[in-house]
Amino acid sequence: MPRNHPMELRKFLVPEFVYGDGAISLAGRYARNYGAKKVLVVTDPGIVEAGWVEKVEEVLKDDGVPYVIFDEVTPNPKDNEVMTGAEVYRDQGCDVVLAVGGGSPMDCAKGIGIVNSNNKHIVEFEGVDEVPMPGPPLICIPTTAGSSADISQFAIIVDTARKTKIAIISKTVVPDTSLIDPVTTTTMWPELTAATGLDALVHACEAYVSNASSPITDLGALEAIRLVEHNLIPAIKNPLDLEFRNNMMMASLLAGMAFSNASLGLVHAISHSLGGLLDVPHGVSNAIMLEHVVEYNFAFAAERYAKIGSALGLDMDSLKPADCKDAILQKITGMRRDAGIHQTLEELRVTVEDIGTLARNAFRDPCLATNPRQPTVEEIEAIYEKALRIQSC
Repeated sequence: MPRNHPMELRKFLVPEFVYGDGAISLAGRYARNYGAKKVLVVTDPGIVEAGWVEKVEEVLKDDGVPYVIFDEVTPNPKDNEVMTGAEVYRDQGCDVVLAVGGGSPMDCAKGIGIVNSNNKHIVEFEGVDEVPMPGPPLICIPTTAGSSADISQFAIIVDTARKTKIAIISKTVVPDTSLIDPVTTTTMWPELTAATGLDALVHACEAYVSNASSPITDLGALEAIRLVEHNLIPAIKNPLDLEFRNNMMMASLLAGMAFSNASLGLVHAISHSLGGLLDVPHGVSNAIMLEHVVEYNFAFAAERYAKIGSALGLDMDSLKPADCKDAILQKITGMRRDAGIHQTLEELRVTVEDIGTLARNAFRDPCLATNPRQPTVEEIEAIYEKALRIQSC
């Protein structure tokens, strides 16, 4: 049976989720549903400052659920943060984990759970299906629209010894319940809205051209692309407008369901490498590198990229085949710039001397397995070099 045949045997993983205004108020009820004696709330200082942790605390108190807060999570969560959180979980006698925040707290929470269930260091779970025992019940409350960690079977953690990000891909890290409340995204500042929104775009694009895509994941990926194209810039300009915030949260959800089941590709492999070595913000590096990877991949998935172009609002039927790639690249670049992401790799502290290490780390990333074109280390080096040269001009 040919690849992507509608009847090809597939398995799909999606957690239980509640979507809509007020979903955050169900945190206590779901904790009780899982029989929680004590909840570990995993978050970061920015989410505490934004007031969402206080809201969760109120809900947990109202439902009579004891809790303890662990907020020592940084962007690009580190292995030592996971291990510290796991120690807090164990010492405090917790039995449920509740993550509040963006991708970093949610990935850290996933790691905390599996460390406690398997009694190993977090870096030992790197790879696909390397987690023997599932963690304790995990509830996620996303406060950004882009990471999709609230519904995915991915957890990305920095291995600080090797200075690289590891990908833990397993059905055991799929949250048990996600409470997706678009209102929580109204406190995102413009730069974060831009970075997370473009992260959702990259998720959708990579899922759509993935060699593990399917008709089911295609539906979510293309609709997510349309939603980002129509709503990202308005959401940046009108942060309190719930129509735009809702549409961006929906884009994140749909893109997440797509990539969690179709996986990702070279953009994420490159970005994981940048984040691990140089602590580069994930959404920003994805936004910068998308156009370069599309250019590299294009000939190997031209028809799929043409569908992406249409979802981005381009009239692909009116273009000559030779002009399609340039039109898509111009659109992606324009969206990045309109969103306010003008950083260069040089400004992100990338140097020519880093490229060899970055390329080797990216080459080992499991996301590369589903990229439509399989690169060599040398080809990845060339992509980094071109991005550094062009972006620095």
